[in-house]
Amino acid sequence: MNKEQALVAFEKYKIRRLYDEQKAMWYFSVIDVVAALTDSVNPRDYWFKMKIRVKTEDGLELSTICRQLKMKAPDGKMRETDCADVQGLLRIIQSIPSPKAEPFKQWLAKVGYERIQDMSDPARSLDRAREYWKQHGRSEKWIQQRMMGQETRNKLTDYWSEHEIKGEDEYAILTNIIHQEWSGVSVKKHKGIKGLETQNLRDHMSEAELIFSALAELSTRQIAESVEATGMVENADAGKKGGKIAKRARIELEQKTGKKVVTGENFLPPASSKKKLKGHSDEH
Repeated sequence: MNKEQALVAFEKYKIRRLYDEQKAMWYFSVIDVVAALTDSVNPRDYWFKMKIRVKTEDGLELSTICRQLKMKAPDGKMRETDCADVQGLLRIIQSIPSPKAEPFKQWLAKVGYERIQDMSDPARSLDRAREYWKQHGRSEKWIQQRMMGQETRNKLTDYWSEHEIKGEDEYAILTNIIHQEWSGVSVKKHKGIKGLETQNLRDHMSEAELIFSALAELSTRQIAESVEATGMVENADAGKKGGKIAKRARIELEQKTGKKVVTGENFLPPASSKKKLKGHSDEH
């Protein structure tokens, strides 16, 4: 099943979700929804007790309207978690006494429909991303580089999906191989250097980091295409070769400028940030 992962926010809570291309619908983490509606310190326990209560009172097994899907847990590992589509969540919400229920239903209707709109008009998704980055102080130059890098990334993952690369784990392994080669550090280490936790690494890269990431992934795809790389072993080899091309360019630039490309700079709020990247919209 081809699934696209994404995080969305309701108030201060982040809700994990997966998009099932075959069924054309979003599946949301029930635990995350329970946390958002109840403010419970232990939403997993709340959900467990809630299933028992609903079964006792209504005879309904809430687990039957859920699916077990792998999602990234707070510790970074992919773990099975109860997920439900929009219709299933609406039924679950009925059993949660919360003043947030109605606002959440309206929010759910909006985010549950977003991907369908994006499929019929891809420009909507791009416009939303551009507006988000603008609101967070990114310059037009940075936004353009970020979007070009994403297009390069999408073409690479499209190639992988058509050449026997399956599941989030295999995508992550190949991505890390490329990243390790060009940057000299793993994705996890790079995030650590920048002081990131759940944030998207690329959203906190400098212009140079974005460019070298794109060069590594562009080179990887073109090398893979030239040899028709198929499966993990062949695509991993292409990833190492593509990453090394960007690595050589990075080292040469660092030697000429005396500045490191990979740095701890980020776009985190001042209270969380050691050193802030220069990417505000009022800078040129």
